[in-house]
Amino acid sequence: MPTPNTIDVCRAHLFTKEVELREQYPQAVVDKVLRVREMYNWFIANPDGTDREFVAEVCQRHGIHRTTAYSDLAVVKSLLPMLGSASRDFHRWRTNEMLIASYKMAEKRKDSKTMERAATAYGKLNRVDLEDEQALPLDQILVQPFTATDDPRVLGIEPIPNINEKISAMIQKYRAETIDIEDVEFEEVDLEFDSLFPDNVSTQDSDNSNDDTC
Repeated sequence: MPTPNTIDVCRAHLFTKEVELREQYPQAVVDKVLRVREMYNWFIANPDGTDREFVAEVCQRHGIHRTTAYSDLAVVKSLLPMLGSASRDFHRWRTNEMLIASYKMAEKRKDSKTMERAATAYGKLNRVDLEDEQALPLDQILVQPFTATDDPRVLGIEPIPNINEKISAMIQKYRAETIDIEDVEFEEVDLEFDSLFPDNVSTQDSDNSNDDTC
């Protein structure tokens, strides 16, 4: 049985349970997927981490060779574009985590200005200065009743008496006045313009002679 492509396996089963992975793939592939999953989460938690830091981290955690570590790095980087489809809630949560970490670091340094900026950004992101939106009582909303009608008085327009009879009379009137249009055959005539407009021909010849003289 050929060894499956690890990138394809990671794409399809990055968060599949370990027991299910062992039922489908060899142990080497399972170890690879579990390692990539762990370092994928590490990359999310450390978005500013470098390739060197990644390799050092995975080598320290799993005691693998640097070549294997760089192979894991390539797989993780191929999976990172999947973050583009992450929900807005995930990115908000991630931003909150970064702001909280910044606040804690500033608190240790007793940097009140940075603490204030982090707290302000946290409050703005989570809109804590606004009142909580009231949930709409959907079960209490009454549907507006609509009744079909041809009565123009609902729009404030007085109806025209005997409107249907007047419409029929106008239709008959214009039908009677309409002249039937009959299609007739025709043929194009090859007109001899030189014979019909001799003056124009002489004028054009004189103009051409003047142009040649100039």
